[in-house]
Amino acid sequence: MSNQSPSDRYPPTVVRSAIARVEWPTALLAMGIYGGFLLLTYFWAALPLVAVIAAGGWLVAWHGSLQHEVIHGHPTRSQRLNDAIGWPPLSLWLPYAIYREGHLVHHRDEHLTDPIEDPESSYLTQATWNALGWFGRSLAELNTTLLGRLTIGPIVMIGNFLVEEATLIVRGDKRRLRLWCVHSLGVCLVLTWVLVVCAMPLWLYLIGFVYVGAALTRLRSYAEHRYADHHSERTAIVENSPLFGLLFLYNNLHVLHHLRPGIPWYQIPKIYRDNRSAFVAANGGLVYDGYADVARRFLFKPHDDPRHPNHRNAGSSETTSFQRAGGNSSDNSAGRRTTLVATD
Repeated sequence: MSNQSPSDRYPPTVVRSAIARVEWPTALLAMGIYGGFLLLTYFWAALPLVAVIAAGGWLVAWHGSLQHEVIHGHPTRSQRLNDAIGWPPLSLWLPYAIYREGHLVHHRDEHLTDPIEDPESSYLTQATWNALGWFGRSLAELNTTLLGRLTIGPIVMIGNFLVEEATLIVRGDKRRLRLWCVHSLGVCLVLTWVLVVCAMPLWLYLIGFVYVGAALTRLRSYAEHRYADHHSERTAIVENSPLFGLLFLYNNLHVLHHLRPGIPWYQIPKIYRDNRSAFVAANGGLVYDGYADVARRFLFKPHDDPRHPNHRNAGSSETTSFQRAGGNSSDNSAGRRTTLVATD
């Protein structure tokens, strides 16, 4: 591997991104997602059930991609306005504020995949692995296959996340409680619209919109990161995926996002095409030829050992670098999470 840093190895053109005062492609995308959601839920009874589920799951996953985009400063120069665009909780279970906090921690690339430092890591420490018991370890192993990640992955992710959040609140984290109170207001608004105004059954929204949307998001995050000795080689590229690329707002070209997280989604494909060799060199050649290639390799096979290589010693520390520097644990709870949405 070259001694150059990734930033030194790709052309200067990559850093140039003409950020407009309002990025209209993203603003129009937000209007399309929210408008599509309102239309689909209002007219759901007139549509085939399969179409409702397919479109509902797509819209919730697309909304998650939009939230990711606004976290990184799009589509306006006002982060307060951007946060307002991303706040509505169509997925119900994930407060935008907690997602934003954890995702920005995830972008400390030197800690990528570390289950203590990276709140979006899918890896476990040896201590966590030992505490799971045989049933929990079986679920964790199944969850390392693509089939498992798409089927049981959403409930494992959502269930673990909610248990961890409830634990923080029970232990007296008042800031977390306030975040959840605000989030709950949004959930009430969404469910009032869906259940009362649109008369959609709760089971249909939970399964067809929330669960399918989470499964689509898990497809993207499944192969995005894999442990390597150097952090620049822990982020993957999934090429040749126009449909899912649009759904994920081209976050499938993930190494580009980690190297330049401020680039808007609609500029990513051209920048990647123009500098492909540099990006492939930067991530050590961790490239997949579409999601069919990911499925061919990992549908029934594990993507990696669920235990992180640096934490296979049962006595390893469970504290973050923030805590070791003297920070308050409740202020950095996102940095301790090992089961977050992984929607980086």
